[in-house]
Parts: sequence; structure tokens; C-alpha cells
Amino acid sequence: MTRDGGELSGFHIGYLPAEVGEQVSDFATEWEDVRFATRVWERQVEDGYRVDLRVHVLRGDRLTDLGAVRDFLADYHERDTATWELVDFAHPDGPALAGDTEAFWLVEPGVAVDVLADPRAADPTTLRAIAENVTRTPAGTR
Repeated sequence: MTRDGGELSGFHIGYLPAEVGEQVSDFATEWEDVRFATRVWERQVEDGYRVDLRVHVLRGDRLTDLGAVRDFLADYHERDTATWELVDFAHPDGPALAGDTEAFWLVEPGVAVDVLADPRAADPTTLRAIAENVTRTPAGTR
């Protein structure tokens, strides 16, 4: 069974696999002059909760191109850009990069989307399918 993830800050999350938990929370934060609108799907497990999927809509002037988005996310997630394995993929909204557990793209200068999945909830192919189905709504522009 698949389901729809609803609207988040001008984007429609059109596909969620059945493996993604049912508990949903939304957050609004800011880090290093970039604003985040975040939706998190999680599930209760024996020792607490496990986050299955996160979708971040990022807005900030420093997000000028895909390289700037990658650099920002590397800092935010404390990743080493030299060892962060990413490949190009085609997203309907713009240039994109993906790894095994994360996919992100530049929608337009100043707007990007980042999708992160727990590998128990989404393999790399499923992650890309989720990401490809996060699309801009008419309200998704600046």
C-alpha cells in the first residue's frame, strides 16, 4: 500500500511507501540563515521511536546552485564532502544528487528540497521514487 504525504511549504509529497511510519510531525526551524520546513514520519519501536523519513524544504539566499546546497547540507549533517558518495539524478524540478539514504535538489536559486530515509524504510530506489514525487505546487515559489 502506498499513500500521499500531503503538502509541505509549497510542495506536494506525492508518494510514501507502506514501510514509512504513520506518525507525522511538522517543524519550522532555521540554521545558518536557511529556513527549514520539515515533515517527519516515524514509528514506535521497542525502545522508543524511529524516524523513517524526513522531508526538508529549504529556503535561503545561500542556496544559489546545487553545489551550494550540497555544501550547506554537508555542514548541517556534519558530513565530509570528500567522502560523501552522491550521484546525479534527474528530478522534475531541477538538478539533483542522491546517495543511499538522502536525495536533494535545487528547485530554483534560494529553494531546495532534501529527502532523508532510514534504509529500513526505503532502499535507494524507493528513496529516489519518493524524491521524484515531491513536486512544487503553485505556492512553492518564493
